[in-house]
Amino acid sequence: MAITHDKSKKSFTLLILLALTLQTMAQEKQKFLSAKESEPSNFGWMEGFPPPAAKVLHSGDGSFFKFPAIRYSVVHMREFLPTIRVSKGLKAPSVMTYELDGKIDELTFTPWNTTKKMTWEESLAQNYTDGMIILHKGKVIYERYFGALTETEVHAVMSLTKSLNGTLASILVAEGTLDETKLVPFYVPELKNSAYADATVRDVMDMTTALNYSEDYANPNADVWQFSNAGNPLPKPKDYKGPEGYYEYLETVKKQGVHGEIFGYKTVNADALGWIIARASGKSVNELLSERIWSKIGMEQDAYYQVDSKGIAFTGGGFNAGLRDLARFGELLRKQGNWNGEQLFPAKAVQDIARGGSVAAFEKSEHPGLKGWSYRNMWWITENKDGAYAARGVHGQTIYIDPFAEMVLVRLSSHPVAGNAANDATSLPAYQAVADYLINKK
Repeated sequence: MAITHDKSKKSFTLLILLALTLQTMAQEKQKFLSAKESEPSNFGWMEGFPPPAAKVLHSGDGSFFKFPAIRYSVVHMREFLPTIRVSKGLKAPSVMTYELDGKIDELTFTPWNTTKKMTWEESLAQNYTDGMIILHKGKVIYERYFGALTETEVHAVMSLTKSLNGTLASILVAEGTLDETKLVPFYVPELKNSAYADATVRDVMDMTTALNYSEDYANPNADVWQFSNAGNPLPKPKDYKGPEGYYEYLETVKKQGVHGEIFGYKTVNADALGWIIARASGKSVNELLSERIWSKIGMEQDAYYQVDSKGIAFTGGGFNAGLRDLARFGELLRKQGNWNGEQLFPAKAVQDIARGGSVAAFEKSEHPGLKGWSYRNMWWITENKDGAYAARGVHGQTIYIDPFAEMVLVRLSSHPVAGNAANDATSLPAYQAVADYLINKK
């Protein structure tokens, strides 16, 4: 379904960045340009001073986020939408040791629902990979860039953003700053008349809240569009009378069902958790992330959150960061908060993530391809033999941590179909193939 210029004026927002491409989930059988054919260098977008009209991508009409333009825009989000900085501080970047392994491209695996094997290298193009890095025991064994991404650029990570939230919350809980058993209004009284009135912080962290809220992007009357209108950083239409900003919208969410019983993946929970984190810590999420992690482990680049019209970080899906820095973040978690011998936060914060959530609650959700998984602290828990867990975002973003294989893998991508179900079949078994290779290599 095309977004017209007139409609975009009324409803195009940060969250609709997700919506634009989630609509393509209904078109999964559509023939898309291949990764090679859709390389941004083939199109000349935004080149020139100014670029020719035919080569201009706009945030106002949504053209910048339609495939194949998304392959350019995921690396240029800050040019289209307002952001707030997550400072890396003044430390020099931490040195990454390289022991590149030339055998990884040749590894083979069997994608789901087929008997035909695929090589690791083939899977990169199949999934429109923009960047891939793999660490083994903290050393870089694989690193490649495609599309518009280079080692000096940042990339939009979509809903992977939620796991940053979950990590901060887990740290605050481990340190006693945040009480997961408290009801949400204990920290955010503004939500006392919303669905969150009798939800615990833990319900929010694990997305087991019972909300009368729909993220059905194919339905023009779904609640997600109202949430999007509220968070729109662009000027509102003169006749707009709804909430202003993400936080105001959260106050309007109503309850449906019983909290704590069913995993329901809803972006509003991530923004509610961002509000809770800010209140508990006394710092904005971007400040807290910088203070506790980004400025502590020698990141190469500042990171950025997209913001609403009030400058509030979109913690449900607005983060942008460099490939190597995301790998550093993943390695910090693999080492359970220890960085070069310094314990930056309690190990139990990561242990609580890795132990997983309720498999029974997850089974009641709409994720049939992830059988046996769970969700904890806004991380996806595979519950596999290696104890692997992942941060995931639409269009193929992931931080995949396999503790047993001592592996951290980060992929940044611009797949034409937003839903991860479109690439899981050629991604998750590929990750396991690398993990198995590294385990046997020990």
